[in-house]
Amino acid sequence: MGPLAFRLMVVEAVLLFGAVSATTFVWARASFIDWMDGVAVASQSLALAISCTVAFYYNDLYDLRIVRNFGAFAVRLVQAFGVAFILLAGFYTVFPGTRLAEGPFVSSFLVVAGILLPLRAASYAILRTRRLRDRVLILGVSPLAVRIVQEIEAQPGSRCEVAGIVADGPVPEALANRYPVVGAVSHLGKLWPELWPDLIVVTLTEQRGRLPVTDLLEARFRGIVVEDGVETYERLTGKLAIETLRPSSLIFSRDVGRYQLDLAVARAISLVVSLVGLVVTAPLIALVGLLIRLDSPGPVFFLHDRIGRGGRTFRLIKFRTMRPAPGPTSEWVRDNDDRVTRLGRWLRKFRLDELPQFVNIIRGDMNLVGPRPHPVSNRELFAGAIPYYSLRSLVRPGVTGWAQVRLGYANNLEEEIEKMCYDLYYIKHLSPWFDLRILVDTVKTVLFGRGARTTDAYPHGAVASR
Repeated sequence: MGPLAFRLMVVEAVLLFGAVSATTFVWARASFIDWMDGVAVASQSLALAISCTVAFYYNDLYDLRIVRNFGAFAVRLVQAFGVAFILLAGFYTVFPGTRLAEGPFVSSFLVVAGILLPLRAASYAILRTRRLRDRVLILGVSPLAVRIVQEIEAQPGSRCEVAGIVADGPVPEALANRYPVVGAVSHLGKLWPELWPDLIVVTLTEQRGRLPVTDLLEARFRGIVVEDGVETYERLTGKLAIETLRPSSLIFSRDVGRYQLDLAVARAISLVVSLVGLVVTAPLIALVGLLIRLDSPGPVFFLHDRIGRGGRTFRLIKFRTMRPAPGPTSEWVRDNDDRVTRLGRWLRKFRLDELPQFVNIIRGDMNLVGPRPHPVSNRELFAGAIPYYSLRSLVRPGVTGWAQVRLGYANNLEEEIEKMCYDLYYIKHLSPWFDLRILVDTVKTVLFGRGARTTDAYPHGAVASR
């Protein structure tokens, strides 16, 4: 969720709370007798507002890449209301005192729809207003420049609009066919006063061409934001562009390496949650183990050597979801789909095969959140093909991670490199709040069974990270 989507979620949640509170008072024709009346109304309104906000989030109503227009939003809103009803039913069962009467309940949902529909219609209209967008001047035509432009075009809520390209030499078709080339790099000092962009994105390096330092400094002091293309790409995508990432970007970054307290907090939370989770899910773990025994021959648990913090090897514990291979298997598990058991598909879909990893967390091998641990058999392959691969071992691997919720599971080397971009972003910006966001997104993945791929193989040959 981007900054704009987050602000939209907060605004809508506050409006829903206010609207439901007002509706309740109107129906009851009530006035405050004592503070308990206010608490009762507030708790009822808060229950409905939270249920709606959670339902909207898990139905992707705040993901502007999915609900790109008002029509898509309206369709998903109907589905989200169904989820909200289910959440409210559960909430009322646990806290019956927060239940709204039938009249205020129906009216409140009508008011919610009456507020959200025009609010979103206005929001999409504003997003299409060019005058409210930041004008961006792209300096350079490197592959990174092309990717940044593509990301700006793909995000309706990015608030950016490409005003032009500044480049020497030929311009890739992906840029030349869509945006004007306003001049050469050496003429930047004359170009920016004419165009007066809000942001200049620099995708040049000293090695690829002469960097107009004086012109950029003057623009910066005149109030124009000047940003390294690597930082722009990171902000737009939530991942690092490792193909164009310079070591100095990490070495001199203030975010990297300043999270010892964050690591300690993450470890403490992971340990407490795992101890409680292991006790609470013990009956479910026993039931799944029994079903695996009945479903197919073989061991209940899948044990595999994985790479942990500092490059150390540990044994990952999972429920077995595949039939043992009679011989060597393919490196990539998309070729092993026929070995997945009937029960295994359901376990993978809802991530129940990961439950035994509570034991790995308690033993200190893993945390709840972190890069997924790679098989030891893949270490040599990945270390030679993926830039900055060793940095993954700076933190404990996790049961879930930023790359998992953003991309899912990898089935080839290209997808592993893409996941590495997300893993590096996580390591750079590691914090308890970031972990919380990942856990919330993981719940969405588990509840709706999204992103589940059949991705475990047995020790014969390399396997994808899962």
